Amino acid sequence: MSKDRLSAKKEVQTPNNFVFSKENYTLMIASVAIVFIGFALMVGTEDIFDFRKLTLAPIVVLLGFVVGIFAIMRKPKA
Repeated sequence: MSKDRLSAKKEVQTPNNFVFSKENYTLMIASVAIVFIGFALMVGTEDIFDFRKLTLAPIVVLLGFVVGIFAIMRKPKA
């Protein structure tokens, strides 16, 4: 009787289907790294109105968020 239960459990199990593919996770890690780089560009106390802090860093952060949205919306290959 226990063998019947074990065979029934084996039939119910399905393969691991993840929502995202490896490429999606790689893009998500890249987006987190880009956002981190953007915030790192904002760090410092020498000149608040520097081009790097006022213009470049926010653009890099927004680019990181765009890459993150792209990584979420991208469909995995069939």
